[in-house]
Amino acid sequence: MIVFLLRRVVAGLVLVFVVATGTFGLLSLTGTDVARNILGQNATQAQIVAKTHELGLDQPAVVRYGHWLGNAVQGDFGQSWFTGTPVGQSLSQTLPVTLSVVLAGLVISVILSVALGAVAALRGGWIDRVVQLAAVLGTAVPSFLVALLLAVTLAVQLRLLPATGYVALGDSGTGWLRSIVLPAVSLAIASTAATTMQVRGALIDVLQADFVRTLRSRGLSQRSVVFKHGLRNAAPPALTVLALQFIGLIGGAVIVEKVFGLPGIGSLANSAAVQGDAPVLLGTVVVTVAVVVTVNLLLDIAYGWLNPKVRVS
Repeated sequence: MIVFLLRRVVAGLVLVFVVATGTFGLLSLTGTDVARNILGQNATQAQIVAKTHELGLDQPAVVRYGHWLGNAVQGDFGQSWFTGTPVGQSLSQTLPVTLSVVLAGLVISVILSVALGAVAALRGGWIDRVVQLAAVLGTAVPSFLVALLLAVTLAVQLRLLPATGYVALGDSGTGWLRSIVLPAVSLAIASTAATTMQVRGALIDVLQADFVRTLRSRGLSQRSVVFKHGLRNAAPPALTVLALQFIGLIGGAVIVEKVFGLPGIGSLANSAAVQGDAPVLLGTVVVTVAVVVTVNLLLDIAYGWLNPKVRVS
């Protein structure tokens, strides 16, 4: 198990390094005049040259990357070129917002997909057809459209939940929950649809396996067969889909945060990309990839626990 985890950790670190290097290289090729964007169109050429030197943009890209990487491995992502705010401080304020929404969406997706997938696999008939139809519709409808519909109906018209804003968990537990419900549900719809179909298909295959027929012949109840043996053996394929869905949830959070006015890491990355604020954009990319790697590592651990063959593959 230790070797299994070490392989995953090393692979995750390599992925973070590759993504960070690629992002830095792409930013170096944009040709954006950052100094002029900071100083404005009325700045003189001498001021632009001075600002370019201050930011270190007159140095070769390899030198700048080495300097950034040396500081980044120590946890220092620099400061915003436009506001002067330390990138670490901005990330510490925005990351909890995004994680709250994404993880809540993931939990909703897991609960609903397991319940709907199991019902569809066990009951069949019209219930199965309804679940499949709902899954197709859920996959087809984009998250931003779901977010707009929920915001207009539940927040604006019915006033059941806030339409915009975020309340930190430390300030108010109830306020925090109310502020993330609609964004989390918006993200969870598509993820639930895809995972439900995977759970349904995997559970149908497991329930038709020889060992399940053996368990039933020994007198085990349907509940014991399904919940103790069926779902556990059907879980690994669903976890694979769930890991991919988590990446989609992170990406979808960028748009959903805009709809609900959430000060998350997606909004931070979007504004940094528009301005050309490389330190902030690099910091958000590295931290986002690190979060994805961490969550996938946890899912790999769960996968290895459910399927011991994975640990020695």
